[in-house]
Amino acid sequence: MPLGHFLLVLAICLAWGGNFLASAYALKHFPPFVFTALRLCVVLLCLLPLLRRLPQGQWPRLVAVCLLNGALHFGLNFMALRQAGDISSVAIALQSYVPMSALLAVWLLGERFGWRTGVGIGIAFGGVLVLGFDPLVLDAPAALLTTLLAALALALGTVLMRGLRNIGPFELQAWTAVLGIPFLLALSATFEQGQLVAIASAGWGQWGAVAYSGLIASLVGHGLLFWLVQRHPVSQITPYLLLTPIIAIALGVLVWGDRPGPKLVIGGLMVLGGVMLIALRAIVRRRAAPLPLE
Repeated sequence: MPLGHFLLVLAICLAWGGNFLASAYALKHFPPFVFTALRLCVVLLCLLPLLRRLPQGQWPRLVAVCLLNGALHFGLNFMALRQAGDISSVAIALQSYVPMSALLAVWLLGERFGWRTGVGIGIAFGGVLVLGFDPLVLDAPAALLTTLLAALALALGTVLMRGLRNIGPFELQAWTAVLGIPFLLALSATFEQGQLVAIASAGWGQWGAVAYSGLIASLVGHGLLFWLVQRHPVSQITPYLLLTPIIAIALGVLVWGDRPGPKLVIGGLMVLGGVMLIALRAIVRRRAAPLPLE
């Protein structure tokens, strides 16, 4: 990968890692489902011209993918950030979506993986158990459960997304916003309070965090990723994306005041190490696969 392209991967990780900090700041003011809906409103305003009618057979899967990867994943993730009060534990535990995706692919798609990938899955989930006993996590155990639910939503949506056809990433984001906003508003009306007061009293800092989450993290981050995967194998880019939680943890410590204990550090290394092993095995399998006949 040329240096310029690696710098773009780094820019993606910075955008996504910074989103943990921006979101944690905004969630001190906005309820989680409201913040998620506002983020999607920003996305929709930018991508509305890309919406088009899709083939009829795509709709059930499209609705499931959009709600899982958008409203549920981000809504639960932001709820976990608010519950936890720290960034590090959420950023680490969220990476469990990678081994979850591998297991769901076996169940739903009939895929198989070797023992090394199985070891990576075991190490990653073992790391989640270890960090669960860190005092920072034990102070808000519900946050860990909510983060794992957010990871499960993303994992299931990622597996189901493989069946979508003839839809680009920006168009998918647009449909995610269209389908997710009313769903999130219904969830907010049911489970949250003070939504209108929060919106009316928000200052420049809170709206700036909403704009960052929608424009930088979502549109710029995913836009750069789409540009890169058109030029490089996905398996070549994926391992570098593990810089995202590392950047989020660094921002949590330096800016947010996180103080990770030894269990969180050890568990975090286990999670990231397991995810890295899964990603590396995926690269090896693709390289070893026979070339398709033309």
